[in-house]
Amino acid sequence: MSFSAPARVLPANALTAVRIPERTLPLIRDLVHERTGLHHDDGRLDVIADRLAPLATARGFDSLLDYYYLLKYDRDADDEWVRAVDALSVKETYFWREFDQVRALTNAILPRLVRLHRRPIRIWSVPCATGEEPLSLAIALTEAGWFGRAAIELHAADASGAALARARLGRFGPRAFRQLPGELQERYFEHDVQAGEWVIRAAIHERVASWTRINVMQPAELQALQGADVVFCRNLFIYFQEGNVRRVVTDLASLMSSPGYLCVGAAESLLRLATPFDLQDVEGAYVYVKS
Repeated sequence: MSFSAPARVLPANALTAVRIPERTLPLIRDLVHERTGLHHDDGRLDVIADRLAPLATARGFDSLLDYYYLLKYDRDADDEWVRAVDALSVKETYFWREFDQVRALTNAILPRLVRLHRRPIRIWSVPCATGEEPLSLAIALTEAGWFGRAAIELHAADASGAALARARLGRFGPRAFRQLPGELQERYFEHDVQAGEWVIRAAIHERVASWTRINVMQPAELQALQGADVVFCRNLFIYFQEGNVRRVVTDLASLMSSPGYLCVGAAESLLRLATPFDLQDVEGAYVYVKS
């Protein structure tokens, strides 16, 4: 396919030079937003170019516009979207992140759900990235003795297949432990000195009942959360525009039990969106509650 439109060429760090005809990046940006909810403003279009250009060259394209047509129209687009989401996903996370909500879960939310005779109590981490959040929940629930006191199902999901593959391995570098107390790291991980990594103990890793690929913008995939009592959906909506946040939160509300507890990131707020959730202070942590 040839184009007469002006083109730019990626820097030398791309696998090969990929032409980017004029207006291609906004087209891809809008398509990514529609499919995944991830928003890139005009100042971050180069992020799209840098991350998708290697996928275009791997497909044998010399133009990013060809890759756009693949994502939008090709019968194999669903398979390619798996790779595109992997490339675009932000996978930075760590253990014990924003721990106040985890403490609220163990000290207040679970006792409330037990009193309501929920069985099993279903807890989801979406998106789970490379696994630090759901495994933090598994450690905290183990420390508090909850797995022996109540029927609990802990599930994890992410749109990135690559992130889930890393989560299933249960291996983590030193940066993942910058908030986890040292005694817990020693108790629940084994040090692979040769690899320079820490490996989660099998008994804790197995507390996570499932690792599922779910794009929250796809209602059919989100159906897996039907009956969830607690959902940790943190540090995702900072990448979404308001309309998509409202859409996902509304879908979650339709799937979750009542009362249901939704934990979002400290930098995220749902107060302007008129959702079915009320913001409550639970044990000193802010949690959205479906009453």
